Formats: sequence, C-alpha cells, structure tokens
Amino acid sequence: MSVTIDISGLRRERVAVVPSPLAELCMALHALAEPGHHPGLQGWATGVTARLDPHLADRMCEADFLWRTTFSDLFLPYAAAGGGALPGATLAEELDLLDKLSDEQFVDAALEFTCALPYSAPGACALTDPASRRRALELAAARGPRAAEFTERLLAEPPRIRAWLRQFLEDCDEAFFAGTWSRLRRQLEADARRKTDLLGRRGLTEALASVSPAVTLDEASGRIVIDKLGHGHTSIRAGGLLLVPTSLGWPHLMVLHRYGWQPVIHYPVGSPELTVPTSVEQLTLRMTALSHPVRMRLCRSLARSAFTTSELAQTHGMTPPEISRHLGVLKKAGLLTTRRRGRYVLHQLDVTMVARLGSDFLEGILR
Repeated sequence: MSVTIDISGLRRERVAVVPSPLAELCMALHALAEPGHHPGLQGWATGVTARLDPHLADRMCEADFLWRTTFSDLFLPYAAAGGGALPGATLAEELDLLDKLSDEQFVDAALEFTCALPYSAPGACALTDPASRRRALELAAARGPRAAEFTERLLAEPPRIRAWLRQFLEDCDEAFFAGTWSRLRRQLEADARRKTDLLGRRGLTEALASVSPAVTLDEASGRIVIDKLGHGHTSIRAGGLLLVPTSLGWPHLMVLHRYGWQPVIHYPVGSPELTVPTSVEQLTLRMTALSHPVRMRLCRSLARSAFTTSELAQTHGMTPPEISRHLGVLKKAGLLTTRRRGRYVLHQLDVTMVARLGSDFLEGILR
C-alpha cells in the first residue's frame, strides 16, 4: 500500500522546500484536538488549553473534523494554483491565498472529511451537482449533527463559511499560534535550507530520503513512492513538487494528491521517528505472525529463554517440522533471534522488537 507521485519531466527548479504557517496551524489544531496522537506535545497542548478563551474553545469544536480526523486541503491553498505557487511568508498571506480559491474548490476541499467526492480523479461538485450534494449531506449526517449542520451551511452559503473560517483562524493566531509559530519558524526554515542544499548537491533521491525513510524515488518508473496505509496516485503534470516541513506533525506524514492540485509532501522534522521506520508490509507480517495461537504459545517460551526446535517440539507436543514452520513465520517477521551453539541452533524472541510493535503500529496507521 502506498501513495505515488508521477514526476515524469520534473525539473530541479520545480521542486521547492518551504515552511507553511497555515499548514502548521492545522497541525496545532489537530494536536489540541487529538493529544493522544502527540504525546510529546502534551505539555504544550495543556498550556494552550488552560489559557484558551472558552468562546474560542467552543468555536474550535464547530468544524474540528477539518483537522481532527482528516487534514483538510484548505490548509494548503497554494497547491490549488498549480505548479509554482508557494506558501506565504506569513499566516495573513496564506489566508489571502485561501480567499482566492473558488467556491467550488473551497467546498470540495472542505467536504473531504465526508469522503463524498472524488479525490484523485475529476468529479462533480456538490455545489452544482444534486446527486453529489445529497451524498455529501448523507455522509456528513453519519458523522454527527455538528458535521451535518456545518455541511448544510457550507452548501447553502459558502461565502459565510469562508468568512467564519478566516476569522476563526485569525483568532487562533492571536490567542496562541503567533507565539508558537515564532518559536518554530526558525527550526522549519533551517530544515528547508538543509533539504534545498541537499537537493542541489546530491539530487532528489537523497533529498527525499532525508524527508523520511518512508519516502523513496523509483527512478526507473519516474515515481515517488510514500509508504502509507492507503492508496493514492497523482502527477505533477506541468507543475512542480512542494515539500512542507512541520514541527508539530509527527507521526503524520501527509501527501496531498488531490486531482488538479500541486502534489505536496507534508513531513515531520525533529521527530522521535526511528532511523528506518517499519514498513506497512513488515508491520502486517508481524501482526499476522503473532495472531496465531500456536505461535503465541511459542512466544511465551521463547520470551523466557532460548530453545532448539526439538526442545520446543517436545514442550508443546508437536513435530519438529511443525515447529520449524511456525518459527519460520516468526523469523520472516523479524521477531526472532537465532544463534548457534555447537551443532544446535537456538531461537529466542526479540523482546525489544515485540515491545516496539505497539508504537510501530500506532506510527504506521497514523503515518
């Protein structure tokens, strides 16, 4: 499973690494709404929440589906302009870019949380197509009354919702984000300079590898492959590629692959991410390996000591070939260590790897 970006014909000067205050505000709102995703930010989130005006806190709940369960493309408005458009230097500049979206673009991006509209392919807009409108309202209602009310107002009066959202984001900036952005901006700018320098000296392959080990360039096919628990595809067409760093975003590695918009990779910096994060395929292997009751019993023994195949067969009342098959599954999943002692091969559970599985699973599904 992966998201791919076709970069055929991409020129070096069409690749940009630029921080985005609006995208970082999205991550700030997400971290406040889902502190469990970001244990390293709980101190910051607690401090912000304690100082937050109750009225603003209530407004924060009105449309939190734009940043809680999804990361709305509304927070990356420069991507809608096609290749060449860059994030603004200030939040005000990016809000001006948001204002430049057409009502159709705004509504389509805002309704992403309903999964009602085509994303990687062209489709009808809920503003103009009755069937798409009904579908969007039905799916929004399934998310709850607040989402349904927001969607109804959005489809009835897009300008009113657009004004509401801009005012809300400006109030968040004044209440807590301006200070946070002032502190984070230098780190993000420094990372962007390092990535840009690496791009110039070593090329796109090295630059993407420095973004995340989950991002690779398949030079033979001319595609960037992002290892994620999901499918998606986009192309630069005549545009470019934009890399946007985030300090608040780990473990989320996002890819904007909306049809007709410039591809954007929104990646975390300064995170506790492992040097080589577990791939989705490897994670699936490990979860499958541990799900079998026989292998779970074997793990109980192997966690305590090292055993030979014959010892395990005798202990568990099975034949050596049966034990070998189960050990092979655990070994392929990277959950066993083996060592030779004379003519015997000893197997033992890699307890550190199993203990890490919980955090690896969380990182994999949130990536």
